[in-house]
Amino acid sequence: MKFSTISFREIGRRLGLDVRMVDGRLRVKRIMPLPMWSWRLSAKSSFCRAVVASGLLTKRQMVHAALRYRLGCSKDDAVIYWQIDQLGHVLDGKLMWYGPDCHRVKRRNASWVMSRLKSHFGIPQEAFQPQHCFFGSHLLNFQLNTVCIVEAEKSAVILSERFPEYIWLAAGGMSELQPEKFRPLRGYRVILFPDTDPEGRAYKTWYDAAQRVMQSFFWPKGNRIYVSNFLELHASADQKHRKIDLVDYL
Repeated sequence: MKFSTISFREIGRRLGLDVRMVDGRLRVKRIMPLPMWSWRLSAKSSFCRAVVASGLLTKRQMVHAALRYRLGCSKDDAVIYWQIDQLGHVLDGKLMWYGPDCHRVKRRNASWVMSRLKSHFGIPQEAFQPQHCFFGSHLLNFQLNTVCIVEAEKSAVILSERFPEYIWLAAGGMSELQPEKFRPLRGYRVILFPDTDPEGRAYKTWYDAAQRVMQSFFWPKGNRIYVSNFLELHASADQKHRKIDLVDYL
């Protein structure tokens, strides 16, 4: 019987490493660069600490969720919500700051990694605009066939630990349901969970967006996109005035 042998160099090449002997010593050098998100991977940002302190998740759950969504932490303590598509490509990253009560710090506007990189390298902001996707799109797989979309990245992260039988994505804003972002979801059962408000504006905006997607040429006929009216039916007047989301209600 003949066995094939593989050299250390070949094994290293398959792992993305350059393995060779230099002056009698083994030298290992990475060929493929690490993905951008891996340099800032952390469960210690202001957001992660606040989630645990508020009792929304245990420390163990928070670490698990941070690894699942590849959350980062900037040098100035912002959480980095990486925008990673279904193929694993990093498109951008949103930086947001949170207070101990797990609410956003109002005096600090969200910023984007790509915008910061342009400023750092002296590239005009209008030079090119990165494409965006739903936050959490890298989690898409057909082991779970139901996708739930909420507005806030924070909510998707927390709900993924509360209801792990679903894939939780976030739009990142009430007006961020562009039809093109739904392309990777064609084979899934999709449920939208809009925030609530006194006028029902969020629900109507997301309902109309769902209709546009279902009328698009790429969306399979008969695959209905459900828009949950749970908060519209069950949230109190005070909760609607505060424009709560599903996490706030739970």
